Amino acid sequence: MKFLKAGDSALVIELGNEISPIINFKLKKITEFLDNLNQRGIKDLLPTYRSIIVYYDPLVVSFEEIKNVVEINCNFENEKIEEIEKEIVEIPVVYGGEYGPDLGNIAAHNNLTEEEVIKIHTSGEYLVYMLGFTPGFPYLGGMSKKIATPRLKEPRTKIPAGSVGIAGEQTGVYPIESPGGWQLLGRSPLDFFNPNSEKPFLLKAGQYIKFVAITEEEYLKLKGKEA
Repeated sequence: MKFLKAGDSALVIELGNEISPIINFKLKKITEFLDNLNQRGIKDLLPTYRSIIVYYDPLVVSFEEIKNVVEINCNFENEKIEEIEKEIVEIPVVYGGEYGPDLGNIAAHNNLTEEEVIKIHTSGEYLVYMLGFTPGFPYLGGMSKKIATPRLKEPRTKIPAGSVGIAGEQTGVYPIESPGGWQLLGRSPLDFFNPNSEKPFLLKAGQYIKFVAITEEEYLKLKGKEA
């Protein structure tokens, strides 16, 4: 565990140089500890793939005070990730057609049928490493290399909110309408970002998500629209 200064009002707690579920588990535990600590002066926490940035008020709490409290209370070396209960969030997705215009591209690139792509995509559990890029965008780990597909050569200028895509060996969900170059294979009716809600983000780092295939009729019903 390394503690690095980031200016005079932030510190970085770095746990490694790789993307791994074990490092992410430890980050989640440290984030939860600091969040529940209610330490005066800690203003915000920003977890990433392998580190966490702690923003603080230097007039209230010091770098050394935060460093010491984390070192004393956040030793998770004896805990095994296999023994940790997963928090799994199911994400309904309608695949293909107008909702997933690149499903055929993904299938052709990997010498698979569209049905095989859907089966592979819905068979895994994906760890949410962090949120970023746009509000609530989940960076996920755990996608099968069998459906890995390069980004589009020319990004789209507008992608609907809830679109599920693949870029290289990653899959993710666009929480808001935005430009993007990921290959789209489906769309979810869920609201991943709502700035007017007490909890604006549907997902959080450390959770696992599982995609579940639904029909267009089910999609429209969940969106509150008539089929």
